[in-house]
Amino acid sequence: MKMSEIQLLLKASFEKELLNHQKRHVVFWYDAEGEFLEDIKELVLEGVCIWMLTENNLFATKYELETVDPGSHFLLYANMEKPAPREDWLLSILKMGSEFQTDRVTIMMRELGITDDTLRPVFKKYTRFFNNRTRYSAFTSYKTNRYTEEMIDLTVLAALVKSPFNTLDDIIRTLFKLHGDEMHIAWNIIEKYGDIETFWLLAERYYGYSLKEKSLSSLLNHFVLTYLSEQVSFIDFPDSWQQYVSNKPTNAIIYIDSWMNHRTDQSIFNERMDELSEVLNVNASIEEWEIEKVAEADTFRAFDENVIHYLQKQLISGANQFDSYEELIKKRRRLHWYPEYQHDYEAIEYARCLSKFAHEKNRHIPEQPANELFQLYENDYFQADLYYRKFYTAYDRVKNKERLSALQTIVEDLYTNWFLQELSVKWTSSLERQQHQGWPLKEIEQQSNFYRTYVQPYVSGGERLFVVVSDALRFEVAKELIDTLNHERKASTTLKAIQSVVPSYTDLGMAALLPHNKIRYEGQDVFVDGIRATGIANRKKILNRSVEETFALTYQDFIVRSRSELRQLLVGKKLIYIYHNEIDARGDHAATEMGVFEAVDDTMNDIRLIINQLVNAVSASTIMITADHGFIYQRDQLEKRDKIPKEVDDARISTRRFILSDQEVNVDSTLTYSMDYILESDQQLYATVPKGADRFQVQGAGANYVHGGAMLQEIVVPVITFKNDRSKHSGNDLRKVEVKLTNPVRKITGIITYLEFFQTEKVEGKRRPNRLLAYFVNEEGQRISNENIIIADSPSGDPRDRTYREKFVFRTMRYNRKARYYLILQEEEKTPHSIYDKIPFSIDITISENGSDKHSD
Repeated sequence: MKMSEIQLLLKASFEKELLNHQKRHVVFWYDAEGEFLEDIKELVLEGVCIWMLTENNLFATKYELETVDPGSHFLLYANMEKPAPREDWLLSILKMGSEFQTDRVTIMMRELGITDDTLRPVFKKYTRFFNNRTRYSAFTSYKTNRYTEEMIDLTVLAALVKSPFNTLDDIIRTLFKLHGDEMHIAWNIIEKYGDIETFWLLAERYYGYSLKEKSLSSLLNHFVLTYLSEQVSFIDFPDSWQQYVSNKPTNAIIYIDSWMNHRTDQSIFNERMDELSEVLNVNASIEEWEIEKVAEADTFRAFDENVIHYLQKQLISGANQFDSYEELIKKRRRLHWYPEYQHDYEAIEYARCLSKFAHEKNRHIPEQPANELFQLYENDYFQADLYYRKFYTAYDRVKNKERLSALQTIVEDLYTNWFLQELSVKWTSSLERQQHQGWPLKEIEQQSNFYRTYVQPYVSGGERLFVVVSDALRFEVAKELIDTLNHERKASTTLKAIQSVVPSYTDLGMAALLPHNKIRYEGQDVFVDGIRATGIANRKKILNRSVEETFALTYQDFIVRSRSELRQLLVGKKLIYIYHNEIDARGDHAATEMGVFEAVDDTMNDIRLIINQLVNAVSASTIMITADHGFIYQRDQLEKRDKIPKEVDDARISTRRFILSDQEVNVDSTLTYSMDYILESDQQLYATVPKGADRFQVQGAGANYVHGGAMLQEIVVPVITFKNDRSKHSGNDLRKVEVKLTNPVRKITGIITYLEFFQTEKVEGKRRPNRLLAYFVNEEGQRISNENIIIADSPSGDPRDRTYREKFVFRTMRYNRKARYYLILQEEEKTPHSIYDKIPFSIDITISENGSDKHSD
């Protein structure tokens, strides 16, 4: 340090305010090395007497300060070691004065604003660390309210390992991120510039880690197995694991909980758990444990794989404990590895739903009149198609499909060999009994009357209407779609089923949805009142004949337009048809038909986007969504017995699911209907369709996705009516269900505490599920507990099904009974305004020396 800098520091010392009845400043400067012995002779401090103190003038110095000059400021410079208090003749004067020091530790402490001399040994311990300016800068970059011995130890360690924060949790997590040589280098740096012994003392103090043979790998075992022992407390660990389980578990539990839920370090946690699972041979132990006892364990992915194996095995065995399977899946949703296995669980859930559906029906569909069977499909049987589709939507996204291959076989058997076959037989039988009546069924609303029944009333009333026609949007898809719309938009949404035309294919179905007086065929083409019904331009012409202010466009043309372009395009239009084609476009080609269920999801997203654009861009009030036909899809390859030889030579149109001919044909295992129900009276055509879900034999691939026949999946067509609600308050208001803490006492008295939460209403209609994170913080916002996930999505009317009991583990630390702590309920999205509730608590826990808690009276 330069003398000029010292002079400024000394000047500042003498200019300080006099405290505690001081009358003057007396500053002692011990310079044992004599670094400034020559400089002191040149030093001038205005108003200060500079006195050279030696071992031979102690009495004279005391006499000078106390008798000769008791009022002046003095700087006492001594070229000697500071004497011990018992040997210091001037101790009483030193106590009333102060000491000026120029060693590196003192200067550093002064720069840090530290006046507590008891911390000097701590800083001296880290002399090598602070000798480097870069390390010193790293040390000062950490925010610290008050330096203590422990905080200095932690901050040095944090700077050495480049931890983002100077907490032991973050320091150790940073070390666990490293591998191989990186870990070795970091450990060497701690040994060279830090203090390894201090590191292990902190690990013991915080986490109860006290193994004789210490290493980072055994510390990781300590954390993980302590956490796991709390999750599976009723299970006896292997002997080799027992030594790692802490008798002070809470901080270790919270450490693992925070690491596994850490946004950026979660992937590192997963890697380390996979490595440790191999080392500990976790799979061998888990296989011996009862599934009920590990239902909520999530330390290793092996738990999820074991649960998945168990659920699949149960469904295959026909144990039929469907509610318990559902409960187990719900428990897994809240746990760490669920995102990795979400698609596996979803596939199992829909396999469970399909199995339960079959079980409740006793694998039997009774004989009924066709119109009643139609309505049963509308209200109930559609679920089998939905479950089958949802199973494959999830299954196709599973990484390890081999794991669920046995379950896929069961699903195929249930759907194809039971449901589709049984429905085919009963539906065909019902159609045959009334075949003399022809097509369509009586007492069922008809697709051919769509315009007259659904559109005309809006046109006549002068109300603007949008009609979205989505090719092959079958009824079960519409069921899922309206549930989604009801949960995400302030609107009323209704769904009705109508009976499509037969043959149920695009050209005829699209024509039936347009205003028409006469429909006829010219060759293979369908004409509406003399205009060919295919293509947007022709459909515009047909619509314009009924309503001048009409418009028609494709989804592709619609979606590329900005809001202002849409407003300009549709200004003054009263009736707008939007044509969407994703399901049929993908399903009708052999190369892409396997992706038809993915196309269904894309279609639902597209329709939601259409609605959003129409509501926001052109203030649409009423939007109808319908389809030209449905479809049948089976994943497994069809057997030869599922295909009917086709022996018609002069057919106008011939596909796998229908034959359109001028003459009535006679083919085994088929139904034939006259087309006079929809065509002009002077044109006689016949539609012949296979009974049930069979296909006509056609050369080439692509038989799994079909339409055109008379199966319920093909001819039950949805009509969704969406009415946007712009009122400020109505029954269509959207909101998430409320979640309330039910415990009346707002006081924590145990290091492990259970709290109960209540979902105040069931999920239905406009009441949406609510997903919350629950954890405790102190007044500074620092977390002091583990984190729980509350998934409030119960549709049950029974309050017991809407009660959630959550376990909170608190850090082992000192708690102030008079301080405020908070239970935070946070929406899972974690937006800046995502705090759902902040509930004040007091904490009355006394931590004993061994780390256990006891209630303070």
